[in-house]
Amino acid sequence: EVVQLSLLEDQKIRVTTITVGLSTVLTCSIRGVLRPPIVWKRNGVILNFLDLEDIDDFGEDDSLYITKVTTIHMGNYTCHAYGYEELYQTHILQVNVPPVIRVYPETQAQEPGVSASLKCHAEGIPNPRITWLKNGIDIMPKLSKQLTLLANGSELHISSVRYEDTGAYTCIAKNEVGVDEDISSLFIEDSARKTRLSVGNMFYVFSDDGITVLQPNECEIRRHIRPEERIFTSYEEICPRVEGEGTQSCLWASAVNVRDKYIYATQPKQNRVTIIDIQAQKAVQSLDVDPLPTKLHYDKSHDQVWVLSWGDMHKSSPTLQVIPEASAGEEQHVIRTPFEGVEDFFIPPTNLIINHVRFGFIFNKSKSAVHKVNLETVTYIKTINFKNYSCVPQTMAYTHLGGYYFVQCRRNRLLAASPQLIIDSVTDTVIGPNSDVSGTPYISPDGRYLVSADEDSGRMKVQTLSVRGEIKLIYDLQTDIHVSDLTFQPSFTEGNQYYIYATSHLQTDVLFVELSTGKMNVLKNLKDPITSKDWPWSSYNRIVKDSGLFGQYLITPAKDSLFVINGRQNTLRCEVSGIRRGNTVVWVGEV
Repeated sequence: EVVQLSLLEDQKIRVTTITVGLSTVLTCSIRGVLRPPIVWKRNGVILNFLDLEDIDDFGEDDSLYITKVTTIHMGNYTCHAYGYEELYQTHILQVNVPPVIRVYPETQAQEPGVSASLKCHAEGIPNPRITWLKNGIDIMPKLSKQLTLLANGSELHISSVRYEDTGAYTCIAKNEVGVDEDISSLFIEDSARKTRLSVGNMFYVFSDDGITVLQPNECEIRRHIRPEERIFTSYEEICPRVEGEGTQSCLWASAVNVRDKYIYATQPKQNRVTIIDIQAQKAVQSLDVDPLPTKLHYDKSHDQVWVLSWGDMHKSSPTLQVIPEASAGEEQHVIRTPFEGVEDFFIPPTNLIINHVRFGFIFNKSKSAVHKVNLETVTYIKTINFKNYSCVPQTMAYTHLGGYYFVQCRRNRLLAASPQLIIDSVTDTVIGPNSDVSGTPYISPDGRYLVSADEDSGRMKVQTLSVRGEIKLIYDLQTDIHVSDLTFQPSFTEGNQYYIYATSHLQTDVLFVELSTGKMNVLKNLKDPITSKDWPWSSYNRIVKDSGLFGQYLITPAKDSLFVINGRQNTLRCEVSGIRRGNTVVWVGEV
């Protein structure tokens, strides 16, 4: 008998929308006489159900069951009868996420007559709508010149506060699948108590001259921890004097913020990690690690700091170590990992929607592959090979929308830059190149934008990730900035939007781009960057650091000074001179 298959025209594409955390069933509508078994694919890759955690076919009716949907599951699924690929049905899975919000500040005291701002950052899919209550009553009817809402409600601004503005302001974020709320309190008092000097909302800058704590709003140095200050537990100098060197100076390579309680910083010359207690603004402990520690990453989900050491300047014996229970701060110790020949590693960041990350990746020198590791157990899971693409990985980025990893391939000296590769984290397979996009991938904090900067050509491509897991190119910008580093600044005029700020390896200019329009502008004459020779630790010889979800300042170092940028006005706020090689910077928020 002959196999006869059919699929009704109106069933060729089906869209399923499901809320995160629920389970869903995709049913294949291909019917027919002697129909062979159904084959399912995701992003063009055949699903092997033995390998998948949350997806199964249960072997019965050829449906696809996803037991606990997360945002990585969004995207394209297709089914066809085995051997009959030309007749297929496409299922598009859209995933909705209830709102999650943060308000800032939780509480504030102001004197009559000054202005006050209450901020509310909301994320969710679809984008949440924001409303505000004051003491339980809707403030919408009260809006005036004096009381305004900015950026789709993300900021409530009172231009000149009066006593009657004291109250509890509730931010409510709502979308089709849920609601979240939080309170920001405002007190108006005659002599608003200048609370004891805060140690939070500062940049901590690690330079040749020690550690500078900078309050960006007033451009004020709040504390300078000098090289000869001592570490509390060991009584060693923070930066010991080196024989034959005239002045005592520090050398840092990397630093991370651990829950706004501690900062861990590497001192490659001393082969150690030094721990700064933020509340005390003192160095409290140093930990011996393998020779030449150059990169740190704080894995928030497991409260551990990962340390990459090179062994020597030729990276001949690199190692990866882990410092567990990093936020406990007492009697820290270091654990060896079983991984060898590690060139670099990548651990995806968390955000409001994704607060737990389970896996990271390690790349080895000149190998066309990445190794997936379990962060909790610090063990190897599997290798994802790029042999077919002759790609040696250089950097990675991740978005939870569709669960894609973007891999930048190392330049071959002779050839043009090869395109990025895309790994689908649901199947752990390479699904192909990211069209013709090359360069270093940077993903916005909410996962919706991918900006790729090709440092040689100055080309910058901006792609969006839709709630259906589609990747679309929106801008192809030609710049003459050879990008060293790039960061995202939340917009102050539109909710769920960003500016990007990019620094250059060589030039004195900083570029900013408004992502909603593609409009570019340049901040000029921010002096020469630290040379690559003076910054051997990474390709980021001029970093740019933002100040978190609610901050409006960014910082970027020149050779002998620091520049503070006002991200709200896209202007230069100030230059702080006399800080040499301040290319390791940590932002500390509310403490």
